[in-house]
Amino acid sequence: MLTVHHLRISQSERIVWLCEELGIEYALKLYSRREDNNLAPDEYKALHPMGIAPVITDGELTLAESGAICEYIDRTHGGAKLSPGADHPDFADHLFWFHFANGTFMTNGMMALVAGRMGEIPEFVTGRIAKAWALVEARLAEAEFFGGSQLTTADIMMGFNLTTSRMFNGAKIDRYPNVASYLQRIGQRPAYRRAMEKCEPGMAPKLD
Repeated sequence: MLTVHHLRISQSERIVWLCEELGIEYALKLYSRREDNNLAPDEYKALHPMGIAPVITDGELTLAESGAICEYIDRTHGGAKLSPGADHPDFADHLFWFHFANGTFMTNGMMALVAGRMGEIPEFVTGRIAKAWALVEARLAEAEFFGGSQLTTADIMMGFNLTTSRMFNGAKIDRYPNVASYLQRIGQRPAYRRAMEKCEPGMAPKLD
């Protein structure tokens, strides 16, 4: 049985959304953050040597890393439904945004979070963040989804960065109308609504 181990208010929500979009059978186990430091509980950390979210188990397999999990589930359980093939016109765009999500966008945010707690965010970090948001806004002006003409795992990866993660960095989207429109479209998807109700019961999705 595929089990998604979801740490509350973390990027593992991506995996719940993915499973709902694919309409596959899975078990969901929720873990609350510690009250003393807001980090993952020891039970969650014990799932994988890195001790971070997300993590899935599938039979004897234990797998971490958002991108790896998305590819694994989509290919082994979803028939690659949300991953355009090499002959698809959206293939390159899908690949870029799928890897941009954690390789650049989230990395920028983590650098800013750490630097801010240490005192001051360097100009090169704020510059990278501004460029990344501008790129996101431009992409959503030309395409309905990050992956192109249809929702792909690139959207699953980028979605968390534009929604729940803003609870940590306070980023606002009032200057990004295309992002705002995109999030309203995502918020209307039945699979996204089901996922957020399951993994974050009682919390309204951060869509504006």
